[in-house]
Amino acid sequence: MAKREGYFGEFGGRFVSELLIPALDELWEQYKKAIKDPSYKKEYQALLHDYAGRPTHLYFAANLSAIHKARIYLKREDTLHTGSHKINNTLGQALLARRMGKKRVIAETGAGQHGVATATAAAVLGLKAHVYMGEEDLRRQALNGFRMRLLGSTVEGVGGPTGTLRDAVNEALRDWSRTVDDTHYIVGSAIGPHPFPRIVRDFQSVIGKEARKQILAKEKRLPDLVSACVGGGSNAIGIFSGFVKDDVVLLGAEAGGRGDNPGQHSSSLSRGVPGILQGARTYLLQDSSGIVSPVHSVSAGLDYPGVGPEHAYLKSIGRAEYVSISDEQALEAFRALSEVEGVIPALESSHAVAAATDWIKKARKKGLKEPLVIINLSGRGDKDVAEAQRILDGAGNEGH
Repeated sequence: MAKREGYFGEFGGRFVSELLIPALDELWEQYKKAIKDPSYKKEYQALLHDYAGRPTHLYFAANLSAIHKARIYLKREDTLHTGSHKINNTLGQALLARRMGKKRVIAETGAGQHGVATATAAAVLGLKAHVYMGEEDLRRQALNGFRMRLLGSTVEGVGGPTGTLRDAVNEALRDWSRTVDDTHYIVGSAIGPHPFPRIVRDFQSVIGKEARKQILAKEKRLPDLVSACVGGGSNAIGIFSGFVKDDVVLLGAEAGGRGDNPGQHSSSLSRGVPGILQGARTYLLQDSSGIVSPVHSVSAGLDYPGVGPEHAYLKSIGRAEYVSISDEQALEAFRALSEVEGVIPALESSHAVAAATDWIKKARKKGLKEPLVIINLSGRGDKDVAEAQRILDGAGNEGH
């Protein structure tokens, strides 16, 4: 069967209002032209290197490696300008917006990292920005809310007291349907209708390209495992893309939250079913009536009831593995990496750390001596320190 444009196997597609079809068509055509245009590529690469801080280091975590009897490397996306991998995508899309003559950009954000990256890209490229963020996420990530405003963007809380990333995406889509003539929607993850999953994956593929080149230079071989956290899945699909054709285990760490029941987790791939969510066919969490389930994660960037369609495809063909990591496991990894390596990870990235160390234990029991592992450290944990302190202190860990 011939490949359908905008699909990854049976997943993906474009399930949106007819009002948005012309904008999506324009975006796809402009994107295909831009990536072949030497002037666009030159400006984008200059921004990545001179402004955002690429390439990022592949850091050998010697202390963590000694504890787990493995060779563990951290892909340090947390060292980028704005503190996460999100800037790779927002700079590329903001340049596209300017190329299309758009004066305004909008974005959704969960942990606030994409919102900050959008506000930053808009500021440096002279665009107006409006960011939608769930009210609960704004509470948890108040610092990022202030950072966005400081950068000149307007920030709007949505969804009421329990509002999270899903609510932010819904509101951004409503805005875009009203303002397509002068506005571009900078989708922050590899989700949504075609061509967003493809565009975001392509902009984030720089992570995988660099990591593959770096590990071969350092170890003269490919890793046994690449681990990354998965909410919508942009950092994971970015690093996975560099190894998807190789004999390397790709491990996605979803938010297992605080239990298996609906509303207690955000494990769309581990516990969800195929369906349509916010413009694409993918795995999502829903009840028997088709109502999207509430979700939870200690990390604001992972509490989303769906996932990017390319991850759904990789799961369906068995190319990638996806596991649920509980809030407790993520918090322990957050604290452990901080204490052992002097690196405070984002709570999202902490899920990838926990998944990797669990995988190492199982691999060593099966006879794999000193596994070679790359963990994508997608963001830094400054934004999470206050929330982690509140939770850990409440759990009786004040004197740790």
